[in-house]
Order: sequence, then structure tokens, then C-alpha cells
Amino acid sequence: MDKDTPITELKGIGEKTRQLFAKLNIQTVGSLLSAYPRDYETFGEPVKISQAAPGEVCAFHAAVSGIPGEKRVRRLHILNMNIADSSGRLAITFYNMPFLKKTLKQGGFYIFRGMVQSRGNHLLMEQPKIFSLEEYRGLTNRLVPRYGLTKGLTNQGMQKYVRQALSRYEFEPECYDSAVFGENHLMSEREATEAIHFPADYDTLLQARRRLVFDEFFSFLYLMRKNKEFSEQLPNACRMLETADTVRFLEKLPFPLTKAQAKVWQEIREDMGGPSCMNRLVQGDVGSGKTIVAVLALLMTAANGYQGAMMAPTEVLAMQHFETVSEYVRSYALAFRPVLLVGSMTAREKKEARERILSGEANLVIGTHALIQEKVQYHSLGLVVTDEQHRFGVRQREHLAQKGAQPHILVMSATPIPRTLAIILYGDLHISVIDELPANRLPVKNCVVNTAYRPKAYQFIAGEVEKGRQVYIICPQVEGAGEDAEGGAPMENVVDYTERLKNILPADIQVAYLHGKMRPGDKNRVMEEFASHSIDVLVSTTVIEVGINVPNATVMMVENAECFGLAQLHQLRGRVGRGEHQSYCIFISANEKKEAMERLQILNKSNDGFFIASEDLKLRGPGELFGIRQSGEFSFRMGDIYGDADVLKQASRTVDAILREDPDLEKEEHALLRRHLSNAAANSVDFRSI
Repeated sequence: MDKDTPITELKGIGEKTRQLFAKLNIQTVGSLLSAYPRDYETFGEPVKISQAAPGEVCAFHAAVSGIPGEKRVRRLHILNMNIADSSGRLAITFYNMPFLKKTLKQGGFYIFRGMVQSRGNHLLMEQPKIFSLEEYRGLTNRLVPRYGLTKGLTNQGMQKYVRQALSRYEFEPECYDSAVFGENHLMSEREATEAIHFPADYDTLLQARRRLVFDEFFSFLYLMRKNKEFSEQLPNACRMLETADTVRFLEKLPFPLTKAQAKVWQEIREDMGGPSCMNRLVQGDVGSGKTIVAVLALLMTAANGYQGAMMAPTEVLAMQHFETVSEYVRSYALAFRPVLLVGSMTAREKKEARERILSGEANLVIGTHALIQEKVQYHSLGLVVTDEQHRFGVRQREHLAQKGAQPHILVMSATPIPRTLAIILYGDLHISVIDELPANRLPVKNCVVNTAYRPKAYQFIAGEVEKGRQVYIICPQVEGAGEDAEGGAPMENVVDYTERLKNILPADIQVAYLHGKMRPGDKNRVMEEFASHSIDVLVSTTVIEVGINVPNATVMMVENAECFGLAQLHQLRGRVGRGEHQSYCIFISANEKKEAMERLQILNKSNDGFFIASEDLKLRGPGELFGIRQSGEFSFRMGDIYGDADVLKQASRTVDAILREDPDLEKEEHALLRRHLSNAAANSVDFRSI
């Protein structure tokens, strides 16, 4: 078996199971082995109830004491009971599991395992997993992988298929030479793949992860360096002069540019009028005013007789950009003749838009990634403004060059990355930073709380909706992760949480959900309904980070905040605080350990994304394996730019050394590496600049 072998070649995977795996984007043996565990469960020895502390995952060998109590809140069934051992008692709550009232016998002893939480002076567990003593002994002191699942797939089944794939998989020869292995302390790919799924111990797991992280960073950075080479060789075929249009626009705006915005605008002007094609990143915190700088660059392009293209990550955001620019045209008589091009338009509308683009009648094209597709022909494309989700690299540039266009590139990023790492990661771009916020922004008010705060949070949310405001609630998972999901901290999921919330909030509050596994048309519909205020409360995964701008949204609540990186939580917080009303962010942590709460308190103290990113870098170490979710452009499958900063720097040094010695990998000893990197470029799902 190789990486392209269909998973149906594995015993036990028929058409029904294949369809379930397809939901996880797993269709080949290679993609199955690359579906790394999201974390690991370690089953420690049971402890006495008196030894439990909030924030700890504990197992208790205890008896059901007293008669379980049950109640219903609309469609939500709640079962409460107490367990006891020789040292004390503990309250337990189960949701929508009424059968347990008959299954768990009063006085019967079981193992109850889950996250201990506090409610005032009392301790409790929600949705603990239940084992017999014999079952639990079989798991004690093992590292058990837990995978991201979909309904119908179990963790146990996933382990079985991965073991089978590993036993039959033929690994390719190693692409690195012995020097790279020695200098970077790497284990083999085979050892790393086996150990990441089924580690013998914690140290082996760390070594396996290090190898896989190094691979991701090495491929990404090599392709970045080659992209930079390509870009620096491009002469400026669209040299532009500053015209009165941008000056008049700035004079008419109701607010002045900040000093940081003015400095970045100066750098862009110099690039567009210089000898080489612009390839610049504008890095700015959420709300720092990057969009107005992009509009200025596009206006300069139009005034010089060229076309500009502005790519957004979602249709809804593209439509919002189009409305914003159209309003500027009406209010300030700008020289734009904008056209919108998105997938949901009718065939006739798309045809008309393409005709306007080809003729040059439209000098500003706003849309999604479809803007550079085959059917779109430009009259005189001079500038492409894109976002970090659509990094623009060699392949796209070559594609446009075949159409006779070699435009300037301006990439916008709201991901706050410490400069030391930004220089490595954005090595193919010149970097500009907007590091101050407009003076009229109301800072978001923050709080970091445990799960006991939920009832108050729901009351507050209902109050904000009553005032006419809207709310985001973020959960780390899309849906329940099957039978093995209960161990450890209770992980909230979008689908179940939405149902629960509909039963808790007043009936007239409109609640809906959004996640990345939905069909594009359904995602767009939900985001449009939220933007138009048909939805009051949107329960979502982190897919909303870049997809929508709703100034009326004033509350962001993040469940399982301990599972996200600080920089990403700051990005999520940036979805609120965009309008005239005071906004709030509530970070709820299911983990009450001192370290977890102190880490989140950094968000309580500061709204400065660059400060938060620097703190994230200090706090996160290579010993932190999984569970800290990240996003944006640098969503590597395994690597984390903060926690793995040391590996990132080593990979960067290794890439630079190889390129100095053999820039085009022509030497015989680099033949396997050349083939490996060609495959990485051809399958560049994770390396988005190519």
C-alpha cells in the first residue's frame, strides 16, 4: 500500500464507512495516516473523592448514593446524582442520557472519570465516562490516541483501521541526508508515524511529533524561499504614480489616517512606483484599519489606468467589501467602476461581470478566489489585494502571467506574529506593520470564568439580544465525537450546544449554527442571515474568524477557551467591537487549573494582539502537544508556530544551508528531497502560498 491507495482496500471499510471517512476528508491510506490524533488520554489510577481538585481530570471508584433526580428544560433531559466513597461525596450531572437511571444501580460501584468542576463550595462532574473496574484496569497507564471523528465513526474503530494501515504501508525512502538527521535530532518517518498514533511513552511521542513538525516547516519554508527568488526577479510592468485621486479621498474621509497607516501607505506607494513588482504584507491587529489602506492602493491603481482585484475568503465578506466600496463611490465620487464576482451569482450575472472585466469597463473586481480562475480574463490587471487565507504565490503569478498580467501583490493579515517569527514565515514578502488602533475604537471588555458562570452568561446574552444586539458563541468541535469523547475535559460541540441553547434562552431568540463541514451555500446563507440580523445568536467553530463583519455583534463567548491559542482567541475577539456599542468577550474555561486560568488572564489584561502573541510565544513550549487550536494562514496539520518556534528556527537554518549549497537541488544526494518537495508543491493544501 502507498499513500494513494483507497481506504476501501482496508479490511472492514465498505461504502458506508467510506462515506463517513469522506466527511473527514480521508479517502486514501496516506490521508488516514496523516489524520493524527487530536490528543491522548492517560488513564491514571483512581483517586479518593477527597483528593479531587477543580480543573483536574480524575477517576473515582465510587458508588451511586441516593436516588437520581431528573428534570426537563423543554427538550433537554437533565439527570443528577451523587457518588460516594469512603472519603466523601461528589455530584454528577448527565444531559440527555435518561437510560442511565436504570443502568446505574443505587449502591453499585463504578469508575467515573471526567473533569472535576466547582460550583460554589461543591465539586461536580458533567458527563463523566463510566467504566467497570476491569475495563479501566485495561487502560491504566497507557497513552490512548483520540481522533477527530464524525457521527458513526468510533475512536476504537479509528485505531483499528490505523493499525491495519500501518502494518501494510510501504514508506518511501528518507528524503533527508544523514547530516540533516543528525543536526536536527530526527527519527525516521516510519518511526514517527507509528509513534504519533501509538506512542510507547511520552518521550517517544515528543520525538515523533518533532519529526513531523520539522517536515511541515521545512517544506513550507523551502517553498517560501523559492517564491521570494521568483518575486524578486520580476520587473515592475505596472509602474504607478501618485495622483490627486488618493489625496482628495484622504481629505474627504471623516477621520485622518493614523501614523502607522500613513507610514504603510507611503511604503505601498514607493513599491508600486519602484523598479520591481510589489510583494508586500500588511500585518495589522484586528480593527487597525488595513482595509482603508488597501482601498487607497486600489484607487491609485484605477487612477493609473489599471485594474485592481480584491479577494476575500468568503462570499459574504466579498459582498460586504463590494458594498463598502460602492458606498465610497457614491459618497466621494471615486474613480472606481467596481464589479462583484462570486460563486452564488447566476451564470448570466457571471458572464456579464467577466465581459466588463475583459473590456476594461470594470477597473475594480471584488470576489473570492474565483477571481483568478480560467474563465476570468483581465484587460490590464495591475494589483491583487488578498488576505492571508489566500496567500499569493508562484503558481498564481504564473497563471496570471499566462494571461498577460504580472500584477503587484498586497497581502493583508490580522494574525499578530512576533517579528522574529514573521521574518521566517513571511520570508517571501516585504513586511509592513500597522501597530496602532484608530482613536475612536471602544476597547472590548473581557472576563475569564469557569463553567459555573454559564447561567449568568446566558442571562447577559439574553439581555444584549433584548437591546437589539447579536452574539457569537464559539465551540471547539463540530459535533459529538463518538463514544470516546467524554474522557478528560468536556469538549463542547456546535451541533449539541445549539440544541441545548435553544432550550435555555427565551423562545423568541433566534439561534443557529455554523461550521466548516457545511456546504458552501449553506455557510453563506447562515452568514448572510446573521449579517442581516435574521439570527440573534450564532454558535460556530472558528470558521467565523475571517468570514464576516457584523458591527451589531457585541458579545463573543468562547467555550473551552483553554483549548485555543491566545493569538487565535484574540482573533476571535476581533469579531466584536466593530460598531458604536460597547462589546464584551467571555472566555469560559472547563479547566480550572491555575496555569490554564493564568494563561487566559493575559487576554483579560490586554487587547494588544502583538503583546498577546509575544506572551503566547513565552508560555507555550514543545511539551504542549495538542489541544491548542490555531488557525489563519499558518494552520499546519501538526506544527504550532508558537510552541514549536525552536523547530521552526532549525528548519529555517537547514533550508538556508541547503539552498546556499545547492539552490536548485541538482546534486545527486538531493534527488529524493527534490522529489519530495515537488510533491509538496503539487499537493499544497497546507502550503497556501504555492
